[in-house]
Amino acid sequence: MDAPEPEKRPGRLSRDADFMKFWSAESLSMMGTQISIVAIPLLAAETLDATAFQMGALNAAQFAPYLLLTLFVGVWVDRTRRLPLLIGTNLGRALLIGLIPVIALLGGLNVWLLMVLVLLSASLTVVFDLAYQSYLPSIVERDQLVDANGRLEGSRSFAQLTGPGAAGLLVGTLTAPVAIAVNAATFLVSGVTQLFIRRVEPAPAGHDGPRPSVFAQIGHGLGLLLRNVYLRALGVEAAVYNLFNQMLWAVLILHLTRGLDLPPTVIGVVLTMSGVGALLGSTLSARLGRRWGLGPTLIVSIMIANVAPLAIPAAGGHWLLAAVVIGAALLVNAAGLVVYNIQAISLRQASVTSDVLGRTNAGYRFAVTGTAAIGAVAGGALGDLIGLRATMVVAALGTIFAVVFVIRSPIPKLRDLSEVVPEEPTPPTAPVPAAPKPG
Repeated sequence: MDAPEPEKRPGRLSRDADFMKFWSAESLSMMGTQISIVAIPLLAAETLDATAFQMGALNAAQFAPYLLLTLFVGVWVDRTRRLPLLIGTNLGRALLIGLIPVIALLGGLNVWLLMVLVLLSASLTVVFDLAYQSYLPSIVERDQLVDANGRLEGSRSFAQLTGPGAAGLLVGTLTAPVAIAVNAATFLVSGVTQLFIRRVEPAPAGHDGPRPSVFAQIGHGLGLLLRNVYLRALGVEAAVYNLFNQMLWAVLILHLTRGLDLPPTVIGVVLTMSGVGALLGSTLSARLGRRWGLGPTLIVSIMIANVAPLAIPAAGGHWLLAAVVIGAALLVNAAGLVVYNIQAISLRQASVTSDVLGRTNAGYRFAVTGTAAIGAVAGGALGDLIGLRATMVVAALGTIFAVVFVIRSPIPKLRDLSEVVPEEPTPPTAPVPAAPKPG
């Protein structure tokens, strides 16, 4: 019996009730996450008196699960419906992040326990991220991907714009645990909102005969990532960028608090500049893509994004001047990065078929976020060894080098997604048992 035809989706995303629920839920959790991105390091640096190495380790705890879990989670995501995973991980993160202010209120929080809670929450984030990027193409049409990703990146940009400032205000006027509690509440509301999405998600593709092993499917996803010229170039660039970018972010908060002696409210304003740039990038990305073409937009935006961090360690003199220079660098970096990411995510989603998207996203995440964990630890160690400013110089030079991998690929020649043919490779097969020997 033939499967029923998928229901026709509205031409305009604003009239698609299920996409609007998905978008609003994700927007809310993005806001809470941006608050915690500032509040948790401030809690560690100012309340728990963390060292540079501990700050690097805390930052690495956000990314270590991508090294340990991503490849296996990617197979799981391809074997099951994605929406229940989104709901469950949002509710689980609400619980784990909510424990941080509770334990702090009881006087039992220390840096290492904070790392454990961040690590567990990040493990759920691995599941969420892979399910989220694989779920989106099932609720919007192929020609709506850039628009849908643009709206989601716009929400991320708005969260980056307002979240750090809100975090600085909450930490400065109340406490860091209160700011973190707000993040827990956003995860809770987001998970509940997703319960009301009505569109029936298609069942995962079945298999004829024995199911391939998990390791065979992992190898299949990694093989796709390495063979596809677009995925390979995007993945290597992002892996190198994240390695050095997290090296910089591992020591940036310490540099702002101890090196420049900025108060939490000013730090919040400085970090808010990333949000201003991201919002600018999200509004320009689709327009630039149509005017310049997909490939040229990717190249110009990533060059701008990767050069900007060099201004951060160069900032000095009066604290106000340094804050302005660093804020401007973060603004330019974020604007270029968001323009690039909207185009790059859409290119990745168009490069393979839906039934292997979870595995290819997993391989991509394993590479690009796994290196972030390494960079965070290396940044903390270098901060103790050669100093905060010198560490940021090394990191900024490394991000510039990452651009080479996209420039030397076929990506600069692409005009739009219609030129990209989704790869449909032969799926991995389960081993066939040997026939018994005749007696």
